[in-house]
Amino acid sequence: MMALKTLHILNKSPAHSRFQLCLSAVGPEDGLLLIENGVLAVAQPPENLETLERAQCFALGPDLEARGLTVKPGRVQSVSFEQMVELTAAAENVISW
Repeated sequence: MMALKTLHILNKSPAHSRFQLCLSAVGPEDGLLLIENGVLAVAQPPENLETLERAQCFALGPDLEARGLTVKPGRVQSVSFEQMVELTAAAENVISW
């Protein structure tokens, strides 16, 4: 896992107002980790989620599985709980939304 300026951990669904607020705060040196209902974003059309293209984006594998979702190669990387901890430890800052 590479170092990130800020890791944004997002647990809100795309319909929640905080979801869009988080996306607007993510910069090119940041990472976005989708957990809980945040993983529902992987089912959204890519044009609605340009942040997923400009930042490193991850989704918690067990949360994807619990919702019957899979990630498309290249757009979002599925991570385990262990990898989530590694991402958190590697980031200079962590913000939970």
